[in-house]
Amino acid sequence: MPPGYGSGWGAAPPPSYGAQPYGPSTATMPPPPPARRSGRGLGTVAAVGLVAALLGGGVGGVAGYTAASQQASVATTGVLTQPLPPVDPDAAPLSPVEAVAQKVLPSVVQLQVEGPGGAGEGSGIVLSADGVLLTNNHVIAAAASGGEVVALFQDGTSAPAEIVGRDPSSDLAVLRARGVSGLTPIALGNSDAVRVGQQVVAFGAPLGLGGTVTTGIVSALNRAVSVGEGSGATEATVLSALQTDAAINPGNSGGPLVDLRGALIGINSAIATTGAQGGSIGVGFAIPVNQAKRIAEELERTGRATRAVLGVSLAPRDRTGNGAVIGEVTPGGPAEQAGIRTGQVVTRVDDRLVTNGNELVAAIRDNAPGARVTLTVDGQQVSVTLGSQTG
Repeated sequence: MPPGYGSGWGAAPPPSYGAQPYGPSTATMPPPPPARRSGRGLGTVAAVGLVAALLGGGVGGVAGYTAASQQASVATTGVLTQPLPPVDPDAAPLSPVEAVAQKVLPSVVQLQVEGPGGAGEGSGIVLSADGVLLTNNHVIAAAASGGEVVALFQDGTSAPAEIVGRDPSSDLAVLRARGVSGLTPIALGNSDAVRVGQQVVAFGAPLGLGGTVTTGIVSALNRAVSVGEGSGATEATVLSALQTDAAINPGNSGGPLVDLRGALIGINSAIATTGAQGGSIGVGFAIPVNQAKRIAEELERTGRATRAVLGVSLAPRDRTGNGAVIGEVTPGGPAEQAGIRTGQVVTRVDDRLVTNGNELVAAIRDNAPGARVTLTVDGQQVSVTLGSQTG
């Protein structure tokens, strides 16, 4: 794809989706504060209260002691004398999220990565009983040029995993855990059926805390998200993402986003934050499963993946929000063959509104190579057969 294909945000500058918001492996994050820190804070408060009580108790100390001695002989009659109820797993039916957690957790893995490019952790999804796993490319990129990936399963076992194929342009990678069998593959859903407002559940290992489950809703569909150049990508990775308010943090990357049937609808990949060290603010992004499935199949089969291209670069960002302005047109490419020219403005891809360059990139990449799409160019509909490029 020609340089500049992924440039341009449109009407207003987007939120920052740099290294930290991208949901990198936990090596880029400072370690979480020890759990005892919160306890220390509570201890300080409690100690202050204790000093105040002692200072105020000097006047009536003798009387208080006498009253306490008299009450010591009175038998306690509160709930503390009663036995705890027996554990009964059938006492109440599972809530929908509990049922999803029980179904999906066996299909979630924690990934530990070491290599010349650094070290960190992320999450992955079981695709086959014999160890085929799906994750984000940025999770395992540090080990791509020689390194080690270890998969930690929910039953406490672990296995080394090799990289079968990766695609920086889509931020997806396929691994194979060695010497394993009998794993539980995740059930696939259909991201085209996802609705705004429907409840979803996210899984992963945020900050290295494996087996974490969070819940929320789908906040938006087809969200064009640029996550910057990195992890081997030659240009910005632009996702056509599902947006969710389910808590996603560094370490969740590569884990599943599922519906209330426990079916995979997205791969947790990026977050927006308000600062370089920020965590989840309820704005997370997942790669739709329909797109991920096609790419994962190619990666498992050939080690590489293809993507759809229009054959244009984009002009400098247009802040009017009135569409994506075409820059250079590749000679002989799909756009030129359809009669599209430099300077024209694309405002729709099929029924999908395009207000800036990133939205055009995301809409094109949401299709498979060879797909025929209808672009609205300068108010006129133009039919284009998309080309193919290896990521």
